[in-house]
Amino acid sequence: MTDRIRGTAEVEAALDGERLDQAAARLFPEYSRSRLQTWIKRGELLADGKVCRPRDKVRAGTALTVDAALEDEVSWQPERIALDILYEDESILVLNKPAGLVVHPAAGHADGTLVNALIGHAPTMAQLPRGGIVHRLDMETSGVMVAAKTLSAHHHLVAQLQARTVKRQYCAVCIGAMTGGGTIDEPIGRHPRQRKKMAVVSGGKPAVTHYRIARRFAHHTRITVNLETGRTHQIRVHMAHRHYPLVGDPAYGGRPRIPRGASERLITALRGFPRQALHAESLGLLHPVSGEAMQFECPLPEDMRVLLAVLEEEDGVQARPDHA
Repeated sequence: MTDRIRGTAEVEAALDGERLDQAAARLFPEYSRSRLQTWIKRGELLADGKVCRPRDKVRAGTALTVDAALEDEVSWQPERIALDILYEDESILVLNKPAGLVVHPAAGHADGTLVNALIGHAPTMAQLPRGGIVHRLDMETSGVMVAAKTLSAHHHLVAQLQARTVKRQYCAVCIGAMTGGGTIDEPIGRHPRQRKKMAVVSGGKPAVTHYRIARRFAHHTRITVNLETGRTHQIRVHMAHRHYPLVGDPAYGGRPRIPRGASERLITALRGFPRQALHAESLGLLHPVSGEAMQFECPLPEDMRVLLAVLEEEDGVQARPDHA
């Protein structure tokens, strides 16, 4: 029996005048743009009950409805790529994603992605929305992720994310010595001029980030971050907005900032850090079948451990934990 996808969503004011396929991609983010375009062309994704073209404009308040057969993403090919699996059963798979691994196939990354690895490991995941992925990490962000192995598990996990009951905690190293933790409640949307970047913008989607100081150094801060929402680049954008960008962030951090009087070892560590210093260290959720509360943790990867060791050495003494 073929699984079917059914869902409804209303076009938000921020999407007024957008193409139908673009609005659908924002309102149904768990499905790929190409899959949504196929459903529109087949008449399986309707706007106010009418068949439209992907390029047709939609107005605020338009009701989008989906009733479509779930088929394989034919462009996504299984590949034998090693996975660091933390937990797996018939419904979910939890893994430690390394930095440098792209989550979804896209322009410039047609293969060698996490989705290719997942459907190589469990071929039935090819039938699921986005290959079973329910939340993403940026290519250069490492850490714990969960993927669904069945359609019902996928729906259950997406519902948990929408209800903000999934607990996600990150470790980040920021430029600048913070004086305390806090909450950033600022909307995030596409940068008005640099369309590949995100920014804090009026009319963006709500985004809430909680952070506290874990270790304070002379010119840097290690923070623990908890997310209420999961916007694209959320931690990176919010911390840069507060003028504490992440070490090594090529998009939001600017050029490496070298503190006055820094040792050669610190200069080398900062200039050579290969990515944004961000790691998803823990994930808490309810199992989609048993309802059991589950918690998964990933230790810091080697590159971040080395960076933190250099920062501690530079201070001369091991930094004491703060409780901000």
